[in-house]
Amino acid sequence: MRSKSAITIHRPEELSESQRRAWHRAMDESPDYANPFLAPEFASGVGRYRGGARVAVLHEDGEAVGFFPYERTAFGVGRAIGLGLSDCQALVHRPGVTWDTRELLRACGLSVFEFDHLVEEQKPFGPYVTGTFASPVLDLKPGEGDYAQWLRAAYPGLAKTTLKKERRLGRNVGEVRFVYDERDPRVLRTLMRWKSAQYRRTGRMDRFSKPWIVDLVEHLFQVREEHFTGILSVVYAGDRPVAAHFGPRSRTVFAAWFTAYDPEFSYYSPGLMMHLRMADAAGRDGVTLMDMGRGQKEYKDWLKTRELRVAEGFAVRPHPVAAAHRLWRRPVRGLRNTVLAHPRLRDPADRLLKTVGTLRTSGVAHSPGAGARAR
Repeated sequence: MRSKSAITIHRPEELSESQRRAWHRAMDESPDYANPFLAPEFASGVGRYRGGARVAVLHEDGEAVGFFPYERTAFGVGRAIGLGLSDCQALVHRPGVTWDTRELLRACGLSVFEFDHLVEEQKPFGPYVTGTFASPVLDLKPGEGDYAQWLRAAYPGLAKTTLKKERRLGRNVGEVRFVYDERDPRVLRTLMRWKSAQYRRTGRMDRFSKPWIVDLVEHLFQVREEHFTGILSVVYAGDRPVAAHFGPRSRTVFAAWFTAYDPEFSYYSPGLMMHLRMADAAGRDGVTLMDMGRGQKEYKDWLKTRELRVAEGFAVRPHPVAAAHRLWRRPVRGLRNTVLAHPRLRDPADRLLKTVGTLRTSGVAHSPGAGARAR
């Protein structure tokens, strides 16, 4: 007998306890969905500050078997929940569940659904993928012995330089110590100030200039559940924080998210120091995978053990708004990806952004005649 299927729409924070348990069960049953960005806690966090956040729940014979978190903007334009912040996106489902993408969009009241970090397993979205990209990950194994022993075994090429810089930092500033799960909210605010200054200095969009993102990060810092815990990690020299990271972890996956450091200590490579310390501590804490997120960075090439593939694209159903949205967004995406994929284009663009960031910081970019303000 054919199973009866249905789709219901909910605000993330209004999901029942049984629905949240079913969502967690779907995460546990597939390694593709173990990422904390796919947890209901992340969706409900975004939902607190984004009015258009919704979750479509797929039912078979009355049982919840799939969960599709998204944001609905004006005119039925949809996007992956937390687009621009989330490093992993998917319709989280039990094994064997499938769906018709156009029927899903119709049930959600969407003409188009935009994604940029979709897990590779999502076959029904396949016809709408416009590109796939490497997302470096680090497979973690519980270390034996102390941090220095783990570092020499895992990264012999980096160990000598890193340990030398840590010792020098300890002599010049104060004893180096690492806190994996720091609970002081003042340090979280310090991290956001550092990251905001870094965005401006390098000409990037300052995410922490948006109050809702600040509020979201502060909220997620307080979440401590089995499938989602906000982890703030800090490298101290004496009593002074020199580098910090905030990101979520699930039972088995730790997502590298916001890392920043005090520029005064840049000589000591505190960002790399932070990632190495986190990898060691997370492995000891039961994490088996550190997801470093899509994007080309030198430190990711040093640390990664392999790469996942994530997709971007636009799922659509016949609608004038969908056509207009694709005409507007796809060329922008294409140009950005072309620049990022070619070092001969990417490096000059990066230098230009840093120059603009320097001008902004000095106030020149705001003076008459300084030219158009970079976005």
